[in-house]
Amino acid sequence: MSEGPATEGPRGPRASLLPPTKVSDGDEADVIVVGAGPGGSAAATFLARQGVDVLVLEKTQFPREKVCGDGLTPRAVRMLTRLGIDTSEDAGWLHNRGLCVHSGRPEPLYFTWPQLVDFPSYGLAARRAVLDDLLAGTAVEAGARLSTGVKVTAPVVDQRSGRIVGVTDDQGRTFRAPIVVAADGNSARLALQAGRDRIPSRPMGVAVRSYYTSPRANLEWMDSFLELWDGRPGESNLLPGYGWAWGVGDGVVNVGLGMLNTSAAFAKTDYKELMRRWLDATPEEWGYREPNRLEPIRGAALPMAFNRKPFYRDGLVLVGDSAGMISPFNGEGISYAMESAEMAARAIADAHGRGFGSRGAELAMAGYETSLRQAWGGYYRLGSVFVELIGHPTVMRVCTKYGLPRKRLMRLVHKLLANLTDSPGRDMDDRIINALSGMAPSM
Repeated sequence: MSEGPATEGPRGPRASLLPPTKVSDGDEADVIVVGAGPGGSAAATFLARQGVDVLVLEKTQFPREKVCGDGLTPRAVRMLTRLGIDTSEDAGWLHNRGLCVHSGRPEPLYFTWPQLVDFPSYGLAARRAVLDDLLAGTAVEAGARLSTGVKVTAPVVDQRSGRIVGVTDDQGRTFRAPIVVAADGNSARLALQAGRDRIPSRPMGVAVRSYYTSPRANLEWMDSFLELWDGRPGESNLLPGYGWAWGVGDGVVNVGLGMLNTSAAFAKTDYKELMRRWLDATPEEWGYREPNRLEPIRGAALPMAFNRKPFYRDGLVLVGDSAGMISPFNGEGISYAMESAEMAARAIADAHGRGFGSRGAELAMAGYETSLRQAWGGYYRLGSVFVELIGHPTVMRVCTKYGLPRKRLMRLVHKLLANLTDSPGRDMDDRIINALSGMAPSM
């Protein structure tokens, strides 16, 4: 599938239309950010706006393909607004009102995004090829230096202090900075090379998706499928996992499914074939059929619930997927990548002001982990319990059969899954969710 010209989609600065920074062996910066996805670009933007010299190294060219659901909840919309991006429909964004939940019942159920003080009441959809281009362009506009086509291969470690003081690339070049931000996604190459292995007890998921031409491209709702069938519901096999579908513009729908490692079928499934079987059972008029598929079905891992720690040590900062910051409740990762980037930028800018390498700077950096744990530690703990429960098909079917008809309960569940509450809570749902997150031990 062609990603189209960089000018398509929401308006704003595009990295693909801006001159890249040329780098040379030995180049230095205050901070090096590895990866220009949502987390890396957001970190670079926030840092540059605070006067920090940032060099962003990205292995690909923009616009680029990225396996993702392309859906942005109000939590992600809030972060785009904080980055100064116009998310209005006039600026070319596709807005949605909430979730349309399909669960094998005769009719789907609709759940609007909640009206809150802390979050907007609409979601967005945009192809990652467009979103990442826009976010990277925003970072460059803020003053960050972006160099594309640079494949970082390893951290540079000071042999005397043990600190990471830069990175090397596949051409043998070295780039130096007292702080390196690893925003290299679920591969977490830098984190692994720094000895930060995945915590095996934390949940993992896998997702596959593709694009289809469909008359459902302009619906106001994000379709969520809690039950996947390979035939008529009730008359065939219930498949493991959950699915989604929402329009991304130009008559195109992003369709995909995910599965958690708490499912017995996790390591035994051909996910691409699973997706075809499910889509063949959807209504013909929706258009989710092979002749309408625009590109191959692609997959990606979903590291969840802080599956790699520490978030900062010896000059290396982890943001987003590199630290497994995807929500176990709904598989959302973009908003958490950008939020963690903002927290990291705040700590780094504080450390920069105190003088990198000083004790005061290290105390400032310690605040990053504290901020993350306070923000999501208890919530991710609840999500890990949730993942364990719904990994059992019987539990999942009981929940959908008896829970979905109770709209009062589902309103609370909807806010819980999307992590959309006000603090302090304005209503009972907010207070219940905030209390549960507060009581749960931090991950």
